[in-house]
Amino acid sequence: MSLLIPLYVHPAEDPAAWHRLITSADRTYAVVINPADGPGTAVDPAFAAAAEALKAAGARLLGYVDTDYGARPAADVTRDVLRHREWYGADGCFLDRVTATPAELPACRRLVRSVRRLGASPVVLNPGLHPAPGYARVADLIVTFEGHWSTYVSAFSRPSWTARHPPERFCHLVYGVPEALVPLAVRTAGERRAGVAGPVTGELPNPWSGLTPALSGGTDG
Repeated sequence: MSLLIPLYVHPAEDPAAWHRLITSADRTYAVVINPADGPGTAVDPAFAAAAEALKAAGARLLGYVDTDYGARPAADVTRDVLRHREWYGADGCFLDRVTATPAELPACRRLVRSVRRLGASPVVLNPGLHPAPGYARVADLIVTFEGHWSTYVSAFSRPSWTARHPPERFCHLVYGVPEALVPLAVRTAGERRAGVAGPVTGELPNPWSGLTPALSGGTDG
């Protein structure tokens, strides 16, 4: 099981969490960097230093970019991807709030082709649920669940088409996990054929503001 780590807290606000993340970088699928709901309008020196340290430790970096369910112009999305690559050395991108319907798949496919032309790899799509099957052929990884632990336990379902793809193509991001149950959350993701997971104990509005216990001593994954 690999861990996808969205740590959406400034390195200057919680340097200890970033230090633990850097020392555990080899245990991650990737780290999502998000200086300002995206790359921002100028380089953030603290994020740049943290990103450099993560890469030196062997982490793969994904730049966070919001697509607003297809409402953002493609040029704005590709600009943000390029800024992440130029300013923070991001390898790939984490496209958040992407579309999920068959009708919107062609536009998503064009967008992914555009960011790949910029050298972004891997490309992670986050619709937060199971999209139409064609999306699995567009991305390297799809977040097919993003939600609270209580929902993950009680209301998760998996469409049959997912069996045609390896678990490494799917990720579950689960927040509100009781710290003692983080190892169970990791195991549950594996049992549900997600090869990548991101369990955190945080709650809304920003559950990703703390480091997952899976990297801070909660479990060996």
